[in-house]
Amino acid sequence: MNEFLIVGFRTIFLYAFLVFILRVMGKREVGELGVIDVVVFIIMAEVVAFSLESPEKKIIHSIFPVLLLLGIQLLTSYISLKSKKFRDVVDGDPTLIIQDGVIQEDQMRKHRYNLDDLFQQLREQQIGSVREVSYAYLEPSGNLSVFTNENSQPVLALISDGIIQSRHVKIIGKSDEWLVQELKEQGVNDVKQIFYCSFEEGKLHFQLKKDYQ
Repeated sequence: MNEFLIVGFRTIFLYAFLVFILRVMGKREVGELGVIDVVVFIIMAEVVAFSLESPEKKIIHSIFPVLLLLGIQLLTSYISLKSKKFRDVVDGDPTLIIQDGVIQEDQMRKHRYNLDDLFQQLREQQIGSVREVSYAYLEPSGNLSVFTNENSQPVLALISDGIIQSRHVKIIGKSDEWLVQELKEQGVNDVKQIFYCSFEEGKLHFQLKKDYQ
């Protein structure tokens, strides 16, 4: 009977403790969880399960690993906020799957994304034909973002956190050299000063980092 009371107490305590930890980690939808988030949650689940299965073990043996995982998650979140390269390595970057009605076969093979998955996600968004699609991006979360010819077209970040996104520049039919020259004509001599830059309605739009405003 005493063992059941211990397990019951630990269940309630760990439930409240994990709710607090997840609130500290921040609000993210399940489909938007990054690789690190998933790994952290899996390990947390294993730690909690171990605590409930072994009531003779001190509960601090479960609390400490969870707090350590929280520290790791907060640290990686901070690094992700500061480093675009780190975000790309950990979470990946959106991949162009369809452009102007043409499926990008090489990109699909690279990401092991098959036609059945593609057509299913198109049907889920009421898209009947690939030819209706102007752009479709496979997001790091696995979701498919689709833009049809009737929709407003996606705005691509040409510069993010001071780093030129060469793939995006190429998609709009321009080059990195063109982008750098255009910025120089607008008084920006170093792309590292730019927080965000896009190309909309035939014009460059950019926002300088706070330190350079």
